[in-house]
Amino acid sequence: MGKTAANAASSAGGLLRRAEFVAYWLAVAPLAACLPPRLAYRVACWRGDWSFRYRAGKRAETVRNLRQVLCDELGPDEAERMARDFFRMMACVAIDVMRLRGRARSLRKLVEIRGREHLDAALAGGRGAILCSPHLGSYDSAFCLLHAIGYPVTTIGRNAVGLKWGPSSAEQRFWNLVYTRRLLRHRQRPNIEPWPGRVQVAVQAEAVLRANEVVTICSDAPPLDADRARAIEVTFLGRRARLLPGVVTLARLTGAPVLMISVHRLADYRHQVLEISPPVPMGGETATAFGRCVAAMDAAIRTRPADWVYWADTDHLVTFGLLPAAPSAGTEQIYVHSA
Repeated sequence: MGKTAANAASSAGGLLRRAEFVAYWLAVAPLAACLPPRLAYRVACWRGDWSFRYRAGKRAETVRNLRQVLCDELGPDEAERMARDFFRMMACVAIDVMRLRGRARSLRKLVEIRGREHLDAALAGGRGAILCSPHLGSYDSAFCLLHAIGYPVTTIGRNAVGLKWGPSSAEQRFWNLVYTRRLLRHRQRPNIEPWPGRVQVAVQAEAVLRANEVVTICSDAPPLDADRARAIEVTFLGRRARLLPGVVTLARLTGAPVLMISVHRLADYRHQVLEISPPVPMGGETATAFGRCVAAMDAAIRTRPADWVYWADTDHLVTFGLLPAAPSAGTEQIYVHSA
């Protein structure tokens, strides 16, 4: 009887968390985004603090992962603070997405763009530009912001949610409604989805670059099982991790320059800085060229570690090679955006 009651309580807790998630994305975040920025992002931080307090299992998993990966840099108190910041960041992402309304003017006022001249110079060459990013903070909204200010952007990334557990069609429709559709309004073309076996991915990306447009790719995505043979070992966050060097392959195939891009949130949570680097040299072996991109992603994550979206997902960290294989921590879901 005790075990049955515990299972019932756990099931009820899961339903409440899902209901809160739906209510936040469907009602609270859209309404809060209409408020002055100071209040809008304060609401997001309140929601993040609530999640940090009441999602005890996910909080413990996040703290544990932070300490295991950044073991030489974090004490227990700092790991707790960083985990709280992670939950706040995830809540702020929703406000960013809602502030993309129209031509994203309300979000533009809050984001400082540095290095725009590097992107302009790259496009002046006529071969397009590849922007390589980690899954850091509101990276998807940052791509949309670039499109809104005049750069035609197409993303290479999987528009999928819950890849590990297979979402229901209702969950998929909901996520498309509150997230994916809002992003695609600010993209030149639909996402180029790099599922295994889709050989047309390179052809589609080459067509975008040939039109002298911008392709974005997040190169810290964990490889799917079918892609692991193509992953290479690199130094990432102080460990040996396995990542896919597709950005280098695409650059060498098309001659397009690769620029690193990252976005991080300032201490007030509402202001952000979007940084674009000069072109990354693509010379040398594939591992050498890709290592330069990985080093830049590593540095961006270390600038504000709490903004990296994978801390709450042990299975993905294991896939990277950042953590040893262990039994699954459970199926409570943190939504990670296009991979």
